[in-house]
Amino acid sequence: MTSEPTSPPVVPPLHSPKSPVWPTFPFHREGSRVWERGGAPRDLPSPLPTKRTRTYSATARASAGPVFKGVCKQFSRSQGHGFITPENGSEDIFVHVSDIEGEYVPVEGDEVTYKMCPIPPKNQKFQAVEVVLTQLAPHTPHETWSGQVVGS
Repeated sequence: MTSEPTSPPVVPPLHSPKSPVWPTFPFHREGSRVWERGGAPRDLPSPLPTKRTRTYSATARASAGPVFKGVCKQFSRSQGHGFITPENGSEDIFVHVSDIEGEYVPVEGDEVTYKMCPIPPKNQKFQAVEVVLTQLAPHTPHETWSGQVVGS
């Protein structure tokens, strides 16, 4: 008997699926609808506490604190935040869109009242909470949160 060298069996090449599956980290929890939003979230969540994510104790301390006055230095509706210049001339205070009370979007020059809440984790800086527009800047168009422009 002559033995001929045998060749290994022919294995068909592997084909990848048409839509690649990419593992994500952290893995999405069951029931999340990430695939409906067009993939994994691209932006990291903000570390700043919003009205919705602030702890009850921080909210209670801020509500019990004194009321300060200031002037809106800058506010970007598209970015969702801005800054207030305090009446006493100290460092500008950060303000998040969720902490603005009332129907108007703040613009430069609006007079406001606010309370202050420390920003974690070090609690060295502060943000304005319970912001109320007390005097709209004169001769400036103002926009409501619904998008209607009022005054000029």
